[in-house]
Parts: sequence; C-alpha cells; structure tokens
Amino acid sequence: MKCDRCDNPATVHLIEMTKAGQKVEKHLCEEHAIAEGIAVKVNHAPINELLEKFVLKHAGTTMEPTPLTCQQCGLNYEAFRKTGLLGCPDCYTAFEGALASLLERAHEGVAHHLGKVPAHAGANEMRQQRLRQLRQELDQAVAAEQYERAATLRDQLSQVEEEKA
Repeated sequence: MKCDRCDNPATVHLIEMTKAGQKVEKHLCEEHAIAEGIAVKVNHAPINELLEKFVLKHAGTTMEPTPLTCQQCGLNYEAFRKTGLLGCPDCYTAFEGALASLLERAHEGVAHHLGKVPAHAGANEMRQQRLRQLRQELDQAVAAEQYERAATLRDQLSQVEEEKA
C-alpha cells in the first residue's frame, strides 16, 4: 500500500474515529508520519527473530541461556537446543528436567521409548510385545498396591493370552 501523500510505501497505518463517528484511515510513509507528529519506532529486526522472542516469551521460557551443563562432556543446554544433538549418554541425566517434555511429545505422552515393531515381524511379535508390556504394568501396579488396576491388567493379560489359542 502506498502513502496517502506520496508514492512511497506506507509503513504507518492509522484508523481514527471523528466526533461524528466516522472512521478515517490514514496510510503514511515514515517521513509523512513524523511530519504529522506520529512517533515512529524503527525496528529492523528480522521477522523470524521477533516471532521467536514472542513464542519463547509466551511459552514460559526466556532468551537467557540456561545454566544447565553436562559435567561429562561439557555440552550446555543452549547448544543442545541449537543442534538438537546430545553430546554423551550423561546428557540425558544432566538435562533430565528440560528433556522430559520433549520426550513426552516425541513418544506421544510417555517419557520413555517403547520401541517399534518392524512391519514384516508379523502379528505374533506385536502380541508378544503387548504381553511383555502388560506384565510389566501389572508388576508395577502390584508394587504400588493399585489392586483394582492390577485386576484390570490381569484380565487384559488373560484376554491377550487367549487370543493365541
């Protein structure tokens, strides 16, 4: 859009309401906006930088570098965020709190990797994996004295075992 007073691009866009209730739109270049007494703040930051700051601000994080550093390899969390690569196995422990939400999103709500079954492995392998998972959950429920959950898991386990027969 061009300035109302010249052919330069309009960088300031105003909408004013008159006393009669009419809407008046003004499209001005920086020069004419300053001439009308409108304060023009010049910000030449790239849009991606502005968006990144906005998203980080509203995501509850700041642009300040985090002090998290792996004691084993020396990698800091900011470097991990830039590259997406951890330096060593100890980084998982060093960045555990910060990585938890990333891992949960990557693993669809679970903080640990359950693994995948190759397509050619067939239904039997998937069934065996499901049985292992149910047994593990059953053991955990019993250890936590969650007997109602344990009974439900026991029934599911029996049902999966009967599917074979």
